This record gives sequence, structure tokens and C-alpha cells, in this order.
Amino acid sequence: MLDWQSCPAVERAADRVSGAWVFKGTRIPVRALFENLEEGASVDDFLKWFPGVTRDQAIAVLAHAERSLTPV
Repeated sequence: MLDWQSCPAVERAADRVSGAWVFKGTRIPVRALFENLEEGASVDDFLKWFPGVTRDQAIAVLAHAERSLTPV
């Protein structure tokens, strides 16, 4: 599991979206990005469908996930 605490583009609060990690300043779960990409959407599609998320946030989340796959 990823440690999202070190990703500045996301936040979590127990009383919002059932405590899921969301893009900072939104109620859009981070998992929505990955689910949409897995279904074949592009980042541009996702940003159009979820206008509260910025391109910088989406790129930061993807970069954070990528770093987790890189061996230390």
C-alpha cells in the first residue's frame, strides 16, 4: 500500500468521503484517477470529468505512485 501522507497533492479527513484519500481541496477520491486510467481514460479525460482536480495534482499523484514502484 502506498504511503499517501508524503504526497502534497492529497489529503484525508475521517469525516469526509469515509476517510478516503482525496485530491486536496476536493471530495474527489484519488482512486478515481486510477480507476479511470485503468478503464482507458487519459489524464485529460479525467481532468475534464473532475474539474476540481488540477493537472499538477494529477501529475503529483501519478509521480508519487511511480516512486513507490522504484526499488530503493
